[in-house]
Amino acid sequence: MIRTENLSRRFGENLAVDNLSIEVREGEIFGFLGPNGAGKTTTIRMLCALVMPSAGRAWINNYEVGPENSNNKIRESIGLLTEAPGLYEALNALENMLFYAQLYGLSYKEARQRSEETLRWLDLWRWRKSPVGTYSKGMKQKLAIGRALLHQPKVLFLDEPTASLDAEAAFAVREAILSLKEAGRTIFLSTHNMEEANRLCDRIAIFKQRLLQLDTPINLRRHFGLEERRIVVRLRQQLEGLPGKLSGLDFVKSAGWLELEEAPGTPALEIKLLEPEENNPQLVRALVEAGAEVQYLEERTPSLEEVYLAIIK
Repeated sequence: MIRTENLSRRFGENLAVDNLSIEVREGEIFGFLGPNGAGKTTTIRMLCALVMPSAGRAWINNYEVGPENSNNKIRESIGLLTEAPGLYEALNALENMLFYAQLYGLSYKEARQRSEETLRWLDLWRWRKSPVGTYSKGMKQKLAIGRALLHQPKVLFLDEPTASLDAEAAFAVREAILSLKEAGRTIFLSTHNMEEANRLCDRIAIFKQRLLQLDTPINLRRHFGLEERRIVVRLRQQLEGLPGKLSGLDFVKSAGWLELEEAPGTPALEIKLLEPEENNPQLVRALVEAGAEVQYLEERTPSLEEVYLAIIK
């Protein structure tokens, strides 16, 4: 649905996007992560045919960015949610939707039907006659997503859709995004929220002027966190000298006591193994032989945020 080949954009001497080559599959949520000033919004503007590339090529829904007739087709087939919703706050929700639907070229009958369907789907129908200026941030963001869907686009670009929202509003917007995926939409999601990216995205591109890494969230954590995988063992009681005994085993890299945030004061060990999958049975055997009463054992891998920061640095 989206493909780029060496896509680049300069603003004078500033290289904002450098040789970006990606392919976004139909029906997936594609995460686009990077720090402020990394070129994420510039990339989205190029893919939406709002800014032309300085070099390279891009295709959206098989239309190439550049030729004017293709650019018009691209704009007709995509939906865009910018970081600022850009709604008319003096108008109510239904008036906003009808206005934008007709700008998309829908007849009044189509505009009315799709506006009602979308507002009901977003659970905003009961507030359809309330001025948008009285809406919460979350309601405005949901309405802006609905506006981008009125013409039933195949691809939806979301630029920081949950920025500045409280937890409840952000949850509602994420649920709406998952519903869009279930409906078969292809979603290009730019976000700073690592939890959001980890939960929503099928694949993630980590980007800073150029593409640094591209993979699924779980593969990113596994591949870049191999040295940081650790086993946490919660015990019924603390045994003096246990970390030293475990550290002496040839398959244990390190062992030490750990203070659990979720259970302060509970005896727990943090252990790094040479080969976790192979060594876990040996570890359990060694703990039992040492007289430890194991309550549970789990593997903890680095968070997506830790991996992201390591890659960016």
